[in-house]
Amino acid sequence: EVQLQASGGGLVQAGGSLRLSCAGTGFTFDDYAIGWFRQAPGKEREGVSCISTSGGKYFTDSVQVQGRFFISRDNTKNTVSLQINSLKPEDTAVYYCHVRKRYIGRTVDYWGQGTLVTVSS
Repeated sequence: EVQLQASGGGLVQAGGSLRLSCAGTGFTFDDYAIGWFRQAPGKEREGVSCISTSGGKYFTDSVQVQGRFFISRDNTKNTVSLQINSLKPEDTAVYYCHVRKRYIGRTVDYWGQGTLVTVSS
C-alpha cells in the first residue's frame, strides 16, 4: 500500500524556518518524482516544488517561493525534504506531499495527510 507521511509543520514566527519531511512507503521510492503542494485557508491547492528521480528540482514560478524554498531527497531513507526559509504569514497552509504512481493503463495520485504550517506576524 502506497503511503506518504508528511511531518515537520508547526507554528513559527515570520522570518523563521521550517524543514518539512515526507516519508514514502509501499513503492519503489527511487523511481518516482515527489512533489510538495500547499493549500491555504479558503484557497485551492497549489504546487510548490517537485524533485525528480535524478534530483532535478522544480519550483513554482511564484516569486513568493523562489529563493526561499529548497527541496532535496534522500533515497536511502525514502524521504523528501522541503526547507522553507524566511517564512511569511502568506506561507500559512497545509503542506502535502504527492506522488503519481503509474500502473498498467492508469495513473493514481497519492497524497500524504498534510502538515500544517502556521506563520505568525
